[in-house]
Amino acid sequence: MSNVATTDTELPFMSHLLELRDRLLRAVLVVLVVFLALFPFGNDIYHFIAEPLMAVMPEGTSMIATKVASPFLTPFKLSLIAAVFVSMPYLLYQLWGFVAPGLYAHEKRMAMPLLASSVVLFYLGAAFAYYVVFPLVFKFFTSVTPEGVSVMTDISEYLDFVLTLFFAFGLAFEIPIATILLVWMGMTTPEKLATKRPYVVVGVFVIGMLLTPPDIISQTLLALPMWVLFEAGILFSRFFVRQQETDEPEDEVEPEAADAVAETPAGASAATPPVHTQPDEGEFQPMSEEEMEAELDRLEAELDEDPSEQNDAEETTPAENSGDPVDRKLVRVNELRDAMDFDAARKLLYEVLVEGNENQVLVARNILSQLDDD
Repeated sequence: MSNVATTDTELPFMSHLLELRDRLLRAVLVVLVVFLALFPFGNDIYHFIAEPLMAVMPEGTSMIATKVASPFLTPFKLSLIAAVFVSMPYLLYQLWGFVAPGLYAHEKRMAMPLLASSVVLFYLGAAFAYYVVFPLVFKFFTSVTPEGVSVMTDISEYLDFVLTLFFAFGLAFEIPIATILLVWMGMTTPEKLATKRPYVVVGVFVIGMLLTPPDIISQTLLALPMWVLFEAGILFSRFFVRQQETDEPEDEVEPEAADAVAETPAGASAATPPVHTQPDEGEFQPMSEEEMEAELDRLEAELDEDPSEQNDAEETTPAENSGDPVDRKLVRVNELRDAMDFDAARKLLYEVLVEGNENQVLVARNILSQLDDD
């Protein structure tokens, strides 16, 4: 029997690994195909990337290659990075396809717009760096060149420099997404974030100093957009909180819970209509918070009753002295909820759905509904 249970738990795990392998192979294949398509144009791509510097270089100067293999390796490296950059929507789509089956419906509704927005914001950050930051920074660098020094930048050094700025600005533009996620997970609120504004202003300038070259122009050009995006994140997170309060999921049931109810044997108490269901209807009616608390208090009081008093009562059987095991499971579920061990609580609730009477099943279904809403 234990071997069968072990096999049942291993098969889903292996299927997840196989799916992950397939999606990784598809992602690598797409990047490889895009790379092979871009590699013949590697020099043209590099010329496009180098245009902001070449446009402000003094007349008679040019970029140089100080290493033997740089004329080949630098366009090769750029083509590979450009392939990943171009394939990013497909790579995120594969990631979404892997994690989406494990999400609730309201989580999917939230995650998909955030995922699409994160891609767009990353591209906007890279575009901002190329069209706004690069011309200003390179013009400043070339204007302060000491007399007698020729500006001849190495192509590999230049590529490393611009890639650093691309990713710095791309990640900086993800601040609104990070802010909304923090509010969504309940780690903070828009009001608390607004009170931290002075610290954020100092923090963005420190981050700009660390991620950009040692000049005040590029530092400021990174810090100011980060500050603006932080304010935008607070604004959108406020809108999200209001929308979440008016659009709480009510009918979502965890797939495992639905399977447990579906597998309940015919004639079991789980099939009995709940107390709060109208006689003509078979629909589940959730308890109120007061009814739920009263029912749990009653179960705890019965289980905590003095055994000596039970022995003095007439017609008391040993089974009654030990307490209803299903009631004990419900009390244990309440303790697990307080301890934030929701997986163990759900496991016990599924057992109650199969073993309990109609009142116990009603309580279990209400607790499951509360766990799903949380």
